[in-house]
This record gives sequence, C-alpha cells and structure tokens, in this order.
Amino acid sequence: MIGVLFDWDGVVIDSSELHEQSWELLAAEIGKPLPPGHFKAGFGKKNQEIIPTILAWTQDPEQVRLIGERKEDLYRALVREKGVHILPGARELLAALREAGIPRAIGSSTPRSNLDAIFASTGLDQFFDAVVSGDDVKNGKPAPDVFLLAAGRLSLTPDQCVVLEDAHVGIEAAHRAGMKVVAVATTHPIEELSAADAAVRSLEEVDPDFLRRLILA
Repeated sequence: MIGVLFDWDGVVIDSSELHEQSWELLAAEIGKPLPPGHFKAGFGKKNQEIIPTILAWTQDPEQVRLIGERKEDLYRALVREKGVHILPGARELLAALREAGIPRAIGSSTPRSNLDAIFASTGLDQFFDAVVSGDDVKNGKPAPDVFLLAAGRLSLTPDQCVVLEDAHVGIEAAHRAGMKVVAVATTHPIEELSAADAAVRSLEEVDPDFLRRLILA
C-alpha cells in the first residue's frame, strides 16, 4: 500500500498571485513595508513564522495572529472575486489515484478556512481521504509534523508515503518525516529542486505507476 500526500498551494492550485496580492493589500492597509524577496522566502511557511521573522513586523504573538487572520481574509476575498486555477494535471492525477485505490491526503501550511473556500468553488475535496492544514499542527514546515499527521490519518507509515511539493521547506519537511518527495517546478526552476527524490515540471508527468516506482526505488 502507498499513499500520496499533496501540498496545496503551488501543487494542486495556482494561488501564488492571489497570495502575493493579499500581502500587498495588507501592507498598504496597516502601513508596513514588504522586504524585497519576502514572498518566495515565505513560500510554504505559516504566517506565524513569516510575520515575525521574514517581514519583521511584530514579535507579539497576539498581533501576529491578528495580522495573519487579516491577511487570509484578504486572500479569501480575492478568491471569491477572481477564482483560482487548478494546476495542469492535478485533477487528472487525483482521479487516477482514486481509481487505483491509492489513499490521498492534503498536507498544507495554509489555514483550513482557505482550503474550505477553494473546496467550495472547485469540488476538489471529493478526491481526498484526509485533510491536514496549518491549523492542525504547532510546527509548520520544514518541521515534518503536517506530513506525519497526514500519514497517520491515512493509517500509513512514513515509508509508505510519497509527498508532492513545490517549496524547499516542504521538501525538507517530507524528508524529515522519512518520506519520498516529488518536487513540482511551479514555484522554483526544476534545476533548483535537486534535493527532492524526483522533480517534474508539472503533475501531467506523474501517474500512479510513477509514484509506485519511486516508493520501491
């Protein structure tokens, strides 16, 4: 038995533009600067880490929480206004895995309310047996917690799981969890993804047999 754990943003959906816009709207709203390169530096991380360390806006936990919640409110408003694109091959791979009887879970740093907003507009929740969001774990990526919890919810051991990721912190988290990882070159060029066990330009290159071979390698 194998299971497949999907990161969300940059793997299943193309949400980077809306996330970046929501940070820009938030910065303008509260009068804070955005450091150069902040968006890529924070990709795959939880707001609880981005706000105090990458943006250096505040160290106060309550302020971090409130600012993070406002940022996600702005993101969901953009989702409702503009919609999101499902990345090439994502729906097809999910359908093929379901047809093959291979369990599937989400392991994402994004808040559950964001996932629910996308589920409502895309129906993608029908393809997943378990969902783990950033709300479910204390330690975000590169800690392995989100993937270990997702594997547990599928009743699988780490060595039975393959992770699909686009972020460097996600690749590290998967390996720290003891799992194989396929990197998808949506956020970073494929040449920068050598830390993964395999790298593809899109999920159109992935099918159940590809993932089975990777587990056995």
